[in-house]
Amino acid sequence: MKVIDEPAALRAVLDEARRLGHDVGFVPTMGALHGGHRSLVRRAVAECDRVVVSLFVNPLQFGPGEDFESYPRDLAADLAQAEEAGADLVFAPSTRTMYPEGPLTTVSVRYLSDALEGRSRPGHFDGVATVVAKLFAIVGPCLAYFGEKDYQQLLIVSRLVHDLSFPVTVVPCPTIREPDGLALSSRNAYLSPDDRKAAPIFYWSLLAGKRAIEENGVTDPAQVSAVMQGAAGREGRARLDYAQVARPHDLCVPQVITSEVRLMIAGHVGRTRLIDNLVASPPDKEGAP
Repeated sequence: MKVIDEPAALRAVLDEARRLGHDVGFVPTMGALHGGHRSLVRRAVAECDRVVVSLFVNPLQFGPGEDFESYPRDLAADLAQAEEAGADLVFAPSTRTMYPEGPLTTVSVRYLSDALEGRSRPGHFDGVATVVAKLFAIVGPCLAYFGEKDYQQLLIVSRLVHDLSFPVTVVPCPTIREPDGLALSSRNAYLSPDDRKAAPIFYWSLLAGKRAIEENGVTDPAQVSAVMQGAAGREGRARLDYAQVARPHDLCVPQVITSEVRLMIAGHVGRTRLIDNLVASPPDKEGAP
């Protein structure tokens, strides 16, 4: 596995790979790799000839008072995990390399960025869209692998690719979970032992909402949200931010649940912010939301 820290060098290697007829797979990350990231890399390895993983903690997507300085960083461990999963290349640039003068240009995906996490973390998705656009410009034509755990981010990146005509195919990948349902996340490392025991509450709340739709036939989004809120409220260590029913393509709340929806949830357990989501489909899938 080769480690590269300069955009021009990475671009040259990948251009040569494509010239030789190789498909390129790309897994963008902020490091602190875990089983979810490894699953993305392994899928990319199975589907592509050359696979590159980026490791870059992007300051643009952290708001004031968020955890940029304390975000977990362990380059040696990340390199070991990337190599174990089968990556051919790792792109590990510095902040100075990515933003040598501070960016005057930013990318914003309207509407999709405004709800849910965007409402709770203003400017977050502009930072995500900007760094992803920059990474796509460096990597070039590729298949890019993103986890459904960050579903809103997945939608935003997909729309970014569509609107700006990047030669990139976005590949959604399933959420990877611990045996108790907790979605794998780099921020899980912040959880104290007691918080870790409480952390699956958001997944269990999603399951309660899913049962309300699929088993009890509830079609009122507000009622499903109330079910999820009630479930989350039974855990004293959890502070719910939102629990919402969303249409999968635009994250708007449907008037009535008549087809597949995404249940979206976020909040804090202790001082750690966690997000999760789950698909739910009513027994009768006829009609439109």
